[in-house]
Amino acid sequence: QLQLVESGGGLVQPGGSLRLSCAASGFTLDYYAIGWFRQAPGKEREGVSCISAGGVINYADSVKDRFTVSGDNARNTVYLQMNSLKPEDTAIYYCAAFRLAPCRGSSWLTRSGGYWGQGTQVTVSS
Repeated sequence: QLQLVESGGGLVQPGGSLRLSCAASGFTLDYYAIGWFRQAPGKEREGVSCISAGGVINYADSVKDRFTVSGDNARNTVYLQMNSLKPEDTAIYYCAAFRLAPCRGSSWLTRSGGYWGQGTQVTVSS
């Protein structure tokens, strides 16, 4: 059974940091791009970051220079390090896997299909 499980969310003060994990089971990430997406209440889902199977990385402009995505194929896990968090980063964060998908350009920002995790809540508040 193909499954993605996110973890690491929580409540953090503005300026703080969190590291989200996306653990895959039932398939290997070697052939998949992993996208991080988020959805805030009353807003549409938006792309946050993308890392391809070949190691190409892309970020949304809103998180560039604050968030860092990395992969650990040995653990079949992708991480999203989030620094300098802002209240507007508050959302449910999801990871999703897309077989042999690219991360260049902007199409990944609104990608659908693939396999999705259940999400983890991130709340940035004082």
